[in-house]
Amino acid sequence: MLKQRTIKSSVQTVGIGLHTGVKVSLTLRPAPVDTGIVFVRSDLPDAPTIQALAHHVTDTRLSSLIEQHQAKVSTVEHLMSALAGLGVDNLYIDITGPEVPIMDGSSGPFIFLIQSVGLMEQVALKKYILIKQVVEVKEGDKLARFEPYPGFKVTYEGQFNHPAFKDMGSSVTVDFAQTSYVQEVARARTFGFTQDVEKLRSMGLALGGSLDNAIVMDEFRVLNADGLRFADEFLRHKILDAIGDLYLIGHPLLGSFIGHKSGHALNNVAARALLDNESAWEFVTFESNRTPPTAFIEPLVDLNTQPVF
Repeated sequence: MLKQRTIKSSVQTVGIGLHTGVKVSLTLRPAPVDTGIVFVRSDLPDAPTIQALAHHVTDTRLSSLIEQHQAKVSTVEHLMSALAGLGVDNLYIDITGPEVPIMDGSSGPFIFLIQSVGLMEQVALKKYILIKQVVEVKEGDKLARFEPYPGFKVTYEGQFNHPAFKDMGSSVTVDFAQTSYVQEVARARTFGFTQDVEKLRSMGLALGGSLDNAIVMDEFRVLNADGLRFADEFLRHKILDAIGDLYLIGHPLLGSFIGHKSGHALNNVAARALLDNESAWEFVTFESNRTPPTAFIEPLVDLNTQPVF
């Protein structure tokens, strides 16, 4: 029997936004069953809330921005990815600014934050979205597709014309029946190029970017002194992003997602297309007489669990 989850107690961190450069405080708080993931702009009058849902995404320039009740929060994908990876269903996220802090450019620090307080099961069954039919969206040579699959699997395909990518390959598939999100995906960092910095900053983006929170490359090499965490870290980060974008569907998925050169924009188009095609999916739960897929049989993160970051 798989039940909904929230965190055991509140936990707080502070950081800066990758694009805004604004320092913010972030507090994660337990939430009741069927709340979902809710951001609270605690710095604004009346503390407006923003439900973390695909139809609330209003900007996908280099990140996913959600907007509701005349309030916005951007760069939600890394935190959403961590919540998906740990199976957190219900959570309040108090934030004192317009952007989720970038931390080290991965979802690892958010995993650590949640591990520090642990998770708890709630009384209601966890609800999954089971993919029943193929749903596909295209934009030029880019593609995003959902397919039926007895578990959860994400594939990213992409080619990058840069020397730092030459040994990486052009695709990676993560099947969570065999692969740990925490160990194999969460540590992959966002990346960018020095030649793009001036242009991005003229657009009001990447104002908080640095070697401390992103992999940075010039025309020939990776500039970070510690190099890469994985040989295919760039592709793994695309997987991390996709998982975060897809968790804006509002429930964990039972199915396969394939992204070919997809980014936040196409991921969101695909998520909306899936939700709008109600014949392509259905809600399922796993009670005591129904065995869940291997991908979803994982232990709770407990206070006694040794953090992995």
